Amino acid sequence: MSIEKAVAIGLAGNEISKKITGTDEVSAGRTTVAVGYGAVLGAAAAETIAVGAAFLVGGATAPVTVPLAIAGGVIAGIASLFD
Repeated sequence: MSIEKAVAIGLAGNEISKKITGTDEVSAGRTTVAVGYGAVLGAAAAETIAVGAAFLVGGATAPVTVPLAIAGGVIAGIASLFD
């Protein structure tokens, strides 16, 4: 997991929350949506990375997936509070 990937995923989750809620105002609902989508995007991105890595080296993928999903959700939530 790299910090740059986590930030990009978190900001994407924040932007998705704006489109889904139809507003860019700070609210608990939009923050919840941002955290959820940031985590989903993080898990999806990590799974894509992990599947490729597992294919190449045949190792476990959980150590990559969980931190990226958590970081994406946390960054999305923080970003949604400062728009």
